Amino acid sequence: MDPQQVIRRPLITEKATRLKDASNTVCFEVARGANKIEIARAVQALFGVKVAQVRVANREGKMKRMGRFIGQRKAWKKAYVRLAPGEKPIEFFEGV
Repeated sequence: MDPQQVIRRPLITEKATRLKDASNTVCFEVARGANKIEIARAVQALFGVKVAQVRVANREGKMKRMGRFIGQRKAWKKAYVRLAPGEKPIEFFEGV
């Protein structure tokens, strides 16, 4: 799989920001078919950093109602990528 297809987008939430500051861990939304090895290789290729550990979480799509109609959001996969000691953190918004 191409690295741009594996990593969909970075997740910038309060929890992800705390993890980035405390343990040099970044959070991404990744392709549902990607495994830990593919995620680690994609992060190393795209951002030029060494990866120490990858943890993944499958998020099930929630049931939602819109009036009398019932639908479901899409399921997605989240990856927590811990960078190797000594690596500088990945900055998504450098100039903001």
